Amino acid sequence: MIGVDLGTTHVRVHVKGRGVVLREPAVIAMSQETGDVMAIGEEAARMLGRTPGSITAVRPMQDGVIADYTLTEKMLKGFVGKVLTGPSRFLRPTIMVCVPSEITDVERRAVLQAVHEIGARKALLIEEPVAAAIGAGIDIAAPVGAMVIDMGGGTTDVAILSLGGVVRSSSVRVAGNAFDADIAGFVKEKYELLIGDRTAERIKREIGAAMLDPDATPATLEVRGRGLVDGMPKTATVTSTDVVEAIEGSLEKIAEVLRNVLETAEPELVSDVIDRGIVLTGGAAQLRFVDRYLSAVTGIPVGLAQDPEDCVVVGTSRALDMADVLADARRRGTEFH
Repeated sequence: MIGVDLGTTHVRVHVKGRGVVLREPAVIAMSQETGDVMAIGEEAARMLGRTPGSITAVRPMQDGVIADYTLTEKMLKGFVGKVLTGPSRFLRPTIMVCVPSEITDVERRAVLQAVHEIGARKALLIEEPVAAAIGAGIDIAAPVGAMVIDMGGGTTDVAILSLGGVVRSSSVRVAGNAFDADIAGFVKEKYELLIGDRTAERIKREIGAAMLDPDATPATLEVRGRGLVDGMPKTATVTSTDVVEAIEGSLEKIAEVLRNVLETAEPELVSDVIDRGIVLTGGAAQLRFVDRYLSAVTGIPVGLAQDPEDCVVVGTSRALDMADVLADARRRGTEFH
């Protein structure tokens, strides 16, 4: 049995009994002339922005859903082929894939079809916040409210769960990639410097923050790119203050979704969340002080899960052993399909 976190920026695969066996960028490189797959994952990611005209390196996932069905299918087939080695390569496994909480029926069918096409015996879907909660060790079957915020590359999912199902949820297509775009745009405007996605992500990871630490001097990072005025190589020193200002709008969109979920939830569930706190998962959740920022928005303690990047894929795999609980939730019209 295999659990797949089919993310916008990374694909993670968990195999029962072996743990997380694959963590690679969701990138595929194709030959323009023959249509053959040249590379996937890490190797393909190194080609982004550097390929000759005969090769195209792209991300077939956008905002947590399939943007290019054919390329996603080929990429998935390559990743599953990497983890199924030896005699197991002849097996047709059951594969569960996590999806954002608010994707459309058309998008759901596209994911299921892609999984069936790569040879799965059975294809199942689970919503990201449910998988994240399971992976973070939350007992979602308990008759109390538990709240999870999953911040990935393309989407942020917010959900309150109880009795094995999603009671209230919402999703916004703003997360780690939006932060990168915000940073690149800010550097372009303030420093008249064009930088790529990798440089923007490096700024976010090394000096990025959701809010400033009043007791610390803002961190700085020297970055290089192309000057906007003359097109020549140029260097600028970016600060953590710049990052906080750059991503302020995106963080407010996430905060708005969080407030809406709490405002529409039953008072008893909100009381449970206040008592238990909010769990934060996903790669973008590792942005410094984002837990403090969200706690300030709600007045509720927010804690970062252990191994936040792997919570979704671990929960996706564990969910395969919770068929009864999740099937009950499905009968109530919730997250398991």
